[in-house]
Amino acid sequence: MLSALCPHTGTPASNDHLKKQIQWLLFLRVLFLSLMLGTSVLLQTRTPSIFLPPLHHLAYFIAGLYLFTILSALVVRVIQCYSRFGYLQITLDTLLVTLLVFSTGGSQSVFTVVYFFPIVMGAFMLFRRGSMLFATLSALLFGALLLVEYGGYASRFVPAYPSQLNNFQMLLHYFSIYSLTFFLVAILSSMLSTRLQKAEAELFQTASDLDRLSFLYKQIFDDINTGIITVDADNRVTSFNRAAELITGYKSGEILGQDLSRAFPGLETPLLHDERRNMADIPRKSGETIPVGYSCSKLNAPDDNENGYVYTLQDLSRIKKMEAQVQQAEKMATIGEMAAGIAHELRNPLAAISGAVQLLERETRDSSINKRLFDIIMRESDRLDATIHDFLLFSKPVNPEKKWFPLLALTREALETLGQNPDWNPALTIDLEITPEINCWGDPQLVRQVLLNLIANSANACRNIGNGKIVIRAGETPEAGIALEVADNGHGIPEGLRERIFEPFFTTRETGTGLGLAIVAQIVHSHGGEISLRDCRPQGTIFSVSLPLP
Repeated sequence: MLSALCPHTGTPASNDHLKKQIQWLLFLRVLFLSLMLGTSVLLQTRTPSIFLPPLHHLAYFIAGLYLFTILSALVVRVIQCYSRFGYLQITLDTLLVTLLVFSTGGSQSVFTVVYFFPIVMGAFMLFRRGSMLFATLSALLFGALLLVEYGGYASRFVPAYPSQLNNFQMLLHYFSIYSLTFFLVAILSSMLSTRLQKAEAELFQTASDLDRLSFLYKQIFDDINTGIITVDADNRVTSFNRAAELITGYKSGEILGQDLSRAFPGLETPLLHDERRNMADIPRKSGETIPVGYSCSKLNAPDDNENGYVYTLQDLSRIKKMEAQVQQAEKMATIGEMAAGIAHELRNPLAAISGAVQLLERETRDSSINKRLFDIIMRESDRLDATIHDFLLFSKPVNPEKKWFPLLALTREALETLGQNPDWNPALTIDLEITPEINCWGDPQLVRQVLLNLIANSANACRNIGNGKIVIRAGETPEAGIALEVADNGHGIPEGLRERIFEPFFTTRETGTGLGLAIVAQIVHSHGGEISLRDCRPQGTIFSVSLPLP
């Protein structure tokens, strides 16, 4: 129940309700009294049958009523205490009705029923308390009016007052009948307003629940990672969620209203009661075709005579790629086991051939032709032995034994090892941008192998450059842990070959084994890190390695 409280102590909903009711009161006041007075004046212009004050008095009354209503409407916009203002307005309405009844004949006035207006408005604005309060006020004011008329004082204010109230018993008769009527109207109107309030509260709660359900449905429909497409009985798309947009590449506005079989020819309506999940290839907006898994079920809407279907989609591209990767990994593991065994078998006869050639070379030192042939055999034997060594290293499972170690010291050790190689170019400039404070978490021997292979790869790229330069830098980042870069100003790697450089046995050098970068990628991934390649402007390449910290 609304009480005579200011808005800051009541609820916002009750304040809004009361403000709207006050606005209705102002509107109905003008409309109701204007129609009643106007109708009464028109009906008795020729043959007066009821007592009315002079027309100019009625005009003043209506004009004052309009002016008072306009002022009240302006005040409503700035006040903050609607309940008190509502009590004040209905109290003034009751006084105006009393004045109207007094001016139009008192006990004989046809406007006595207008007392119902403030009583009913009190019920609808202030509920039971308001209706009973204004029923009491109306009864008291009407009783006072009857006493003034009974005492003969009415003619002092209104000349020719048509008073027919001659005895006290008649006064009690009028007072009791009208008072009972006022309270009866108050009770009925309060019951009606209470039921209306309850119905409005239930309707508001139902609307709120419906809004929450609609919002929840929209959130689920938009945020679920499964594509959802609904079609009507004519197979035209009626809804298309965000996941379906991501899967197909189309926006919902581009698909809504289209025939599903034309937009996505691979999606077919399954047979009735077929609950299997189907697979199809559908075209994306970009032109590529992707595999999807989908299911379809009948959409039974109780309000529709013709029901449609709902399709749920899931992009299988990543799953297919993962399956292919797993199959490739299993295949490579099997091949690796077989090849490792073959490599071991090759190393023994290769060592025997190399030893035999060395002995023959000692016995035939004077033959230049034989010496040249022996050099070729030894060089190719060494190359084959290096290839077998790298292949065994690549095929062996990598299980890093991690610990903390200084990265700068390990890098210097790797450079020292490379410097002892006869093929190392001493003219290369090496810049180390690694501070002594940087410690790395990983297997030192495996990380050393990564540095050896990356630096050797950069050195080979700078072989035919007079001012070859290699920069090795490292730093710690909160996202990747230790970030290591090996940059060179060599001839670079063509765009079309960059996706293949980490593949086994892929090389652009005649003397290369094609396993160096594959071993690097294998070691980095075993540490949970990432390796990437990018251009180094104006020429050269940068290999970036990230190793996570514990």
